[in-house]
Amino acid sequence: MAATGYVRGGVPTAYYRNAGYLPHQVPQHRPAPTVTDDYERWYTEAISSNRMLLALRSCLLSEIGWALDRLCRLCNNEQFVLRAIPGLTDALFEWPEWYLRECSDEKDSQRVPLFALSSDHEKKMRHALESLFILRNAALNEPNAVELAGNPRTRPLIFGALQRLKPDTDANVEFILHCVEILHAIASTLVLPPLKSGKVSPLQPLEEWANTSSNRTVIISCLTALGLILANPLNASHLSSTSPAITASIRLLPLFIDKPLVDACLNYLYAHLSHLPMTKAFLLHPDMPATLKLLVSFLISEQVEEIVSIDIAGPVFTAYPFKVNTVNYELSPEELEDLASKAEPERCYEWMKVMFIPKTDGELTQVDFWNFYKDTFTPYQERHPLLVASDVIKNVNTVFPTAQAMVLPGPPQRFVVRGVDRRKRDVEAERFVCQWNRSGCATDAFKGAGDLYSHLEGHLEASEVEGDRSSCLWATCSHLASSPENLRRHVLTHIPPKSILAKDPAQPKLVTLATSAEPELLSRPTERTPAPAPNASLRFPAPIGDPPSSSLTALLIIRTLFRASFASSDIAPRADADHFGFPGVEEEQEEQEEQEMLTSMGESDREGERKGKKAFVGVRRLMETVRIHDSVLMGWITEMVDAGMTGVR
Repeated sequence: MAATGYVRGGVPTAYYRNAGYLPHQVPQHRPAPTVTDDYERWYTEAISSNRMLLALRSCLLSEIGWALDRLCRLCNNEQFVLRAIPGLTDALFEWPEWYLRECSDEKDSQRVPLFALSSDHEKKMRHALESLFILRNAALNEPNAVELAGNPRTRPLIFGALQRLKPDTDANVEFILHCVEILHAIASTLVLPPLKSGKVSPLQPLEEWANTSSNRTVIISCLTALGLILANPLNASHLSSTSPAITASIRLLPLFIDKPLVDACLNYLYAHLSHLPMTKAFLLHPDMPATLKLLVSFLISEQVEEIVSIDIAGPVFTAYPFKVNTVNYELSPEELEDLASKAEPERCYEWMKVMFIPKTDGELTQVDFWNFYKDTFTPYQERHPLLVASDVIKNVNTVFPTAQAMVLPGPPQRFVVRGVDRRKRDVEAERFVCQWNRSGCATDAFKGAGDLYSHLEGHLEASEVEGDRSSCLWATCSHLASSPENLRRHVLTHIPPKSILAKDPAQPKLVTLATSAEPELLSRPTERTPAPAPNASLRFPAPIGDPPSSSLTALLIIRTLFRASFASSDIAPRADADHFGFPGVEEEQEEQEEQEMLTSMGESDREGERKGKKAFVGVRRLMETVRIHDSVLMGWITEMVDAGMTGVR
């Protein structure tokens, strides 16, 4: 026979005897195990005598608190299923129902604050909140949501809490929030009773709290619940164009920084405006133009862009503005001094990097290569001895892996280094060079402009003797002078100035040409074709990725208002079998029925269309700045902008 007293967990043995247990079935007092009690099989086994279930029904507040404490931790798991423990769901409903009976507005005198001094009433309130918290967490799991949706105690508890409680205390706010979040889970299966049935409906308190509450969490929960309930077409008859939730959504919509709150407002607006009668009524709302502008502004605020640059310049050709000669690169005194101070073979390596470049078809004889090295560093051999010729030739392959020394067959044999070439640089050619006789004058360059002109006078006198007194024979010039005096004045234009004016540092050194065949026109800039800009590019902002879901909801609302505003015109989007162009709104009207609806439009409908068109004309400029990555959605924006332009005309 089991002894009297308490067994593990603090449950008296008398409780088990009253529950119908045989004496040998009463658990005996044993030392507590070392395993965490939340994971013992005794607490989670799927039987009606589950340890936590028995504790919930024990009527002992300490035991109930122990069970609820463990269930609060267990319910935060996708594997927690209410139906796995028979009777657990009904046991969890008992304390919330007690709270509704004892702490409702009709019994204000018995209400005890949640954080008052310890009392049985306070413990019971805590048990009610914890039980509802467990049901709320469990409802996030789909099997539990189905279980609660089919339980006959769920809706009376939620509807009763919405009708009989006010969010004026912390305990009531917590209780109401848990009930509303359970309502979120079962909203898809909820069909409201007809308006004239007189039955309790959750819409009125939800709409009132959404409009009057200063608690952000309450507003979000209420708007979300309303959106989920009214999204069901069977509940469309409960929609009202004067709903306080519409006023609340419009008032809170400008708070773009609060994404959850704005998202709740958008979802409710979309559920409300998805029904055509509500959309027509909203076109007459005094805040409709401002709401449309806010929705477009919200799209702009959420779009993420990057600057895209497209090169629109054609091929660009450049040339020096003066004649240049290509010469071998020579070391400056500073470079030579720096190389001479280095030890071998580093000096040889650095010298090759400066004086040579890799070139596939380049070729130098090994003798020239060695002599070049020897002539450069012989004056400095007292600092560091020179390398032998074979080492210098071997180092070529170290510095330039694609180069190699080879022997070309003769006769005579040629010892060369292939794959490298001397580094070159462009230098300005002699400026005072005579180019008479079509650049055929073999006279050396002169020291100045005066000497060059004196030389040209000899050419001019010779031309006069030969009878050709009007043709300019300078390079490619084809000028024909009217007299020898004019020819002499013209020749002065070919003589370079004594000194070159300094250029601005930002001015490029090269001249841009339209084609590669125009370098000969450098001396006659007025005859050159205008060249394209060297760095011409088109820069514009472009969206990055697809817009977030909140932006898509806002776009659907705009599209809904657009469709209602232009319903009687051909530019309005029509819903086909797949509702292409206007997803989310399901209509079963045939085309003939839709035409009949348009012909039977009343004066208020036409006034709504007129105001809607005017509103879209007002936001046309703002809508032009909206950019969406998806081409179909961007096509909607373009279509509405074009419709706004039509309204302007």
